[in-house]
Amino acid sequence: MNIIEKSESIRAGLCKGFQDGTSKMAQRKCYGYDVGSGGELVVNPDEAAIVRWIFERYLDGGSLGKITAGIEEQGIPSPTGRSKWNREAISKLIANEKYTGRVLLQKTISAGGAQIKNDGFMERYLYSNSHEAIISDEMFKAAQREKIRRTNYPDKAIATPKLFW
Repeated sequence: MNIIEKSESIRAGLCKGFQDGTSKMAQRKCYGYDVGSGGELVVNPDEAAIVRWIFERYLDGGSLGKITAGIEEQGIPSPTGRSKWNREAISKLIANEKYTGRVLLQKTISAGGAQIKNDGFMERYLYSNSHEAIISDEMFKAAQREKIRRTNYPDKAIATPKLFW
């Protein structure tokens, strides 16, 4: 099997897992969750409180910088264990649907060795009730609307996230 055939075989296996719900990617750990003994996502109560705090501060008008500073003042380590958080980590956290108990797979795709956002190039797969939610759908949707409101794009429609439920 040559390298191209091997790559296609791997891609086909990943897509099959996405389609039939067996992909281990759905249970990939993120801040606020631990992985249980059966491989499932389990809420980490301490981290979940920080996730809720981040969403609340953002919806109360806090900037990414102010939220970052507030977390650092509390002495809470970043998801990677560092003493400092960054704005990008906060922005990604706010955009992550996993906190609603859902998982969206194939948000990005590999193209020419680089990861790019999948804006309809390939099918995406949404699993609902995949694990316990940390925040409500309403809070998540409000945060996404707030992100759009704060964007610097003149035409905010181009920044509109696709909410899948």
